Amino acid sequence: MFVPTVYWLALFMMVVSMIAWGSWVNVQKLCRNWRFELLYWDYVWGILLCSLIVGVTFGRTAPGDPNSFFNNLSTADTLHHGWALLAGAVFNLANILVVAAISVAGMAVAFPIGIGLALVIGCILNYVLKPAGNPWFLFGGLVMICFAIILNAFAYRRRSGGASVTTKGLVLSVVGGILMGLFYPLVVKATNGEGHLGPYTVAFMFAVGVTLSNFPLNYLYMRYAPSGPPIAIREYFAGSFNSHFWGLFGGLAWTVGTICNYVASYAQMVGPAASYTIGQGSTMVGTIWGVFVWKEFRGADRGVQLLLALMFLFFIAGLTCVALAPVM
Repeated sequence: MFVPTVYWLALFMMVVSMIAWGSWVNVQKLCRNWRFELLYWDYVWGILLCSLIVGVTFGRTAPGDPNSFFNNLSTADTLHHGWALLAGAVFNLANILVVAAISVAGMAVAFPIGIGLALVIGCILNYVLKPAGNPWFLFGGLVMICFAIILNAFAYRRRSGGASVTTKGLVLSVVGGILMGLFYPLVVKATNGEGHLGPYTVAFMFAVGVTLSNFPLNYLYMRYAPSGPPIAIREYFAGSFNSHFWGLFGGLAWTVGTICNYVASYAQMVGPAASYTIGQGSTMVGTIWGVFVWKEFRGADRGVQLLLALMFLFFIAGLTCVALAPVM
C-alpha cells in the first residue's frame, strides 16, 4: 500500500486533489445538450470503477500484509465499513443539493454559503477528530480561503448584474453545505481506531456508498429537478457515446483526486484538516477554468477584475498558510 513518507510528496497529492476536484465539472461544458442528472449516472460509475482500479493496484502489497487492499477489506470491522458507506451517501446527497442550489440561486449564493459552510465545518471537525498541524497557520489559511470564496461570489454576482435570492436557493445552499462539511469527518472516523479501513479501502467503500445512494437520490432529482422538466430514465440510455464517455471520465478524474486526498490525509505528517482544506481550494480552480479557459468573465468591468485579482491573492496566501501548517 502506497502512503507518502515525505511531506513534499503528500503536498503534491493534496494539490492534485484540489485540481481534480475543481476540474471534473468541465465535462459539463463538453456535453452541453446533456442534462446534469443524466451525466451524473456516468460520473458515479466512474467513481466506483476508479476506486476499484486504484485499490487493486496502489492499494495492494504483499499477500500476507494486513494493510493490503483485499486483506484490509475483509478484516476491517462492520462499524468502520458503515462509516465509509455513510460518508459516500452523505457526500452524494450534498453534491446533488449544491448543484441544485447553483441552478436555483446561482454561484454567487451557492458558493459562499454552500462551499463556505462545507469548508469551515469540515476543517474544524477534521481537526477535532485528528489534530495535526499548526492551528494558527491552518485556521488562518482557512479564513483567507473563505474570504477568497466570498470575493469570488461577489465577482459572479456583479458580472450577472445581481440576482434575487429565493428561500429555496438559501435552504438548498445551507443544507448542501452542512452535509458537504460532514462527509469527510465520516471518512476520518472510518480510517481511525481498531479495525479501521485504510485510505484505498475507505475510498472503495465510500464509492459503494455513493453508488447505492445514487439510485434513489438521482432518480428523485431527475423527477423533481429545479432546473428543468422531469427526465425519464430511458433518456439516459439514448445518450451518445460522447456524453457517456465524458461523464465516466469526470468520475474517474474526481476519484483520482479523492484518493490522493485520502492517502495524503492518512500520512501522519499531514492530517485530515489540512488535506481537506487544500482539496476544497477546488472552488478557486473551477474559477481559474472559468476565467482563463471558458472566458466567463470576458468583457467584465474593472470592478469585477479587481475582485478576481483580490480573490486569487487571498486564495494563494491562504493555501500557502495551510500548506505550511503541517511543518510549522
